[in-house]
Amino acid sequence: MEDWMISNLVTVGLLAAMVGCVFLIRRSRLWSEAAVELWKRRPIAILCVSLYLAVAILDSIFWVGGVDTGEDFVSAHEAKSMIDRLFADARERSYSSPFAGVEFYGGKALAHPGSHPLGTDIIGRDVVYLALKGVRVAILIGGLTSLIAIPLSLLFGISAGYFGGRVDDFVFFVMSTLASMPGLLLLIALIMAMGRSTLSICIALAVTSWVGFCRIVRGETLKLREQDYVQAARVLGVSEVQIVLRHILPNLTHLVIITFVLTFSGLVLSEAVLAWLGVGVDGSWGQMIDQARSELSRDPVVWWNITAAGSALFVLILAVNMVGDAVRDVLDPRTLRERS
Repeated sequence: MEDWMISNLVTVGLLAAMVGCVFLIRRSRLWSEAAVELWKRRPIAILCVSLYLAVAILDSIFWVGGVDTGEDFVSAHEAKSMIDRLFADARERSYSSPFAGVEFYGGKALAHPGSHPLGTDIIGRDVVYLALKGVRVAILIGGLTSLIAIPLSLLFGISAGYFGGRVDDFVFFVMSTLASMPGLLLLIALIMAMGRSTLSICIALAVTSWVGFCRIVRGETLKLREQDYVQAARVLGVSEVQIVLRHILPNLTHLVIITFVLTFSGLVLSEAVLAWLGVGVDGSWGQMIDQARSELSRDPVVWWNITAAGSALFVLILAVNMVGDAVRDVLDPRTLRERS
């Protein structure tokens, strides 16, 4: 199966999961009220994050045909996304400044004068196109890595906190070992060992980022296992697995949601740092910023590439952090008690 077919299947699966989550939220009065309160608190941030998600989805569904521009016949037989098709005929020869009619260096007429709001890069690619392509990479890095790291944290944290004993000793040893290693060096070593693919970088980021949340889960589980309803279930003969699934895990849901939202921005920034060191993901904003370093020393300065990537990264991180703060206020029971 082709890579673009796998991407389509994954995207459809994620869309189905999102629709399922919306359906479940609408059926639950508690979650419906939380969603309404969240919308009241941060409508602009939610709309901004939704816009980024929409762009990522448009860049994740591929199909073949319909993009032959006359310059490259092979392109008509390659799988391309909606974003690729929107900018299929937007290539220039080299740099051009925003809304320019001629090249930035050389002064030759552009093929599409005035049609590049953020100019073009050194090989003539539209900077708006590059910034939009970076959205999918950022969402993938933050989302996929969180979906790997959070289950790891729950598995080890609940096991250590609930069962204790040797299980707790083993998990605590693993956490202490990982925490004692320089995180950035360990991250780079894992990427070098597994390769520089997007999946490899997500796995490496997950391996180095699950420890913090695991400590929180362990502490919360230690407290929850002593609650009266857990003790009553144990006396009634309920199995340990059922107690964990019915009583422990549901009481950690708000922590999972809050951690997912707040961890997302840190993971996206981590990829930008990796790109700065030369081990990032192709097509990411971090790679755009890294490639723009030399452009800042040119005369005149080519400023629009780093401005576009930096602005797109800043807006996404700001919006996600604002939504994360609102989610914490809405779902964290301790915050609710303080407000009441």
